[in-house]
Amino acid sequence: MSAPLPSPVSPAAAEPPHVLVVDDDRRLRELVGQYLSNNGFRVTAAADAAEARAKLAGLSFDLLVVDVMMPGEDGVSFVRALRKDSSVPVLMLTAKAETEDRLAGLEGGADDYLAKPFEPKELLLRIGAILRRAPRPAEAPQTLKLGDLAFDVARAELTRDGQPLRLTGTEAALLQTLARRPGAAFARAELAAALTQGSDRAIDVQVTRLRRKLEPDPRLPRYLRTVRGEGYALYPD
Repeated sequence: MSAPLPSPVSPAAAEPPHVLVVDDDRRLRELVGQYLSNNGFRVTAAADAAEARAKLAGLSFDLLVVDVMMPGEDGVSFVRALRKDSSVPVLMLTAKAETEDRLAGLEGGADDYLAKPFEPKELLLRIGAILRRAPRPAEAPQTLKLGDLAFDVARAELTRDGQPLRLTGTEAALLQTLARRPGAAFARAELAAALTQGSDRAIDVQVTRLRRKLEPDPRLPRYLRTVRGEGYALYPD
């Protein structure tokens, strides 16, 4: 599974698609994860439904690859529960190839179904097809207004009246991440993963520093707000 193939990921994409691989077989998780990483994806792994839920609580994913036969809660039950509040695309993997099992997975909310053993190229092609069918999120404006400040999202540059304001590399990355989905709450764990910060506390420190540069009154933030129980969100003018 090591040889990269032409990737379905557009080179112009701002970020590579993030895939969560949920399978109790450690060897398969690692092989699939390595193969997808070699072909342009970000990959996170979970050994069962409970761990997958913990990952979903703190991170955003573009697609889930879920094994049907897992100890405890099986993949079909997990996806059925997931569909109550999430439309994230799901590709199901299973050793069962019978029509009834395949239909059970699709009726439970999966977007596609791939029987084991499978060819890595087919996995990649199916993921690419699912992602192409998935609704694309609306693109964020290239420049956001924050009072008398302007933030160029692509360049990660903050200016006032055309004059650049200094941001550290981490502050710029944090603001850029939030600016790509204005008004959307990012969990601290999601921001820590995106910025390779070591802890939620490190994110809190960076947010405090960034507010001093963005907010007329950092004690009463207008733009970089805390979303109770969820994390942080950027609300431009």
